[in-house]
Amino acid sequence: MPAQSFLHELVGSMSQGAAGNPTVAVMEAAFAHHGLHWRYINMEVTPADLGDAVRGARGMGFRGFNCSLPHKVAVIPHLDGLGESASIMGAVNCVVRREHRMIGENTDGKGFLKSLSTVIEPRGKSVALFGAGGAARAIAVELGLAGVKKIVVVNRSKARGAELVNLLREKLHLDAELVIWSGDYAIPAGTEVVINGTSIGLYDGDARVAVDLASLRPGTIAADVVFSPPRTRFLREAESRGCTAVDGLGMLVNQAIVGFEYWTGVTPDAEVMRRALESALGI
Repeated sequence: MPAQSFLHELVGSMSQGAAGNPTVAVMEAAFAHHGLHWRYINMEVTPADLGDAVRGARGMGFRGFNCSLPHKVAVIPHLDGLGESASIMGAVNCVVRREHRMIGENTDGKGFLKSLSTVIEPRGKSVALFGAGGAARAIAVELGLAGVKKIVVVNRSKARGAELVNLLREKLHLDAELVIWSGDYAIPAGTEVVINGTSIGLYDGDARVAVDLASLRPGTIAADVVFSPPRTRFLREAESRGCTAVDGLGMLVNQAIVGFEYWTGVTPDAEVMRRALESALGI
């Protein structure tokens, strides 16, 4: 019999506020379930130490790592290349060692797209997206790459909203429109997917997304990036109007699935990962 190896394959996460990152529980549960001799390590890394941390990960043979705030853009000069969507949006949240190169990917939007695709095929659909921050930007790019017909970006800041719309038009040649969010937004007729891409509702089940409920039509897909609580007020109100809800917990699990596949080449058990996440969050 081969001798037991005491050397693990290493992955992890570099961020500030690392102690609050539940991804370690999700990944470790999947490694154990699939019998993989891997470890996931949360690492508190300051902006000043980011370059040293990436060099350290290279030197210690890390197979990859996640990048969370505030490193998603700053990490790029320390890498050897970018995947397609990461290059378009200019942000990285997952680094993958491919032979001797560290390649930056972005699984934020991929996780959302994987979750959304369980209820609807995005290609050819019209989308209304609340927000233009990091999560919304990643989602919009992945939806564009998936072939949606149109995205209406609804955002309070004109400058940030226009930046995202211009990116979608120029880099993806997408039919994109900006609406300045003031008061309750009425969803245009013909919209098939409505997404809350903001943090409204995070840890607050009563927080309200300013949307005209009468404009939410039965059969519309309502999706939220907020993962805690999974059933946000936005989703509860949308369901009361006959919409199909897609929660943010699924997006978070699917982000982890994509990263796990990048690193290990194994497609993990989604239910194992979701149960581990729910347990870690006390849901």
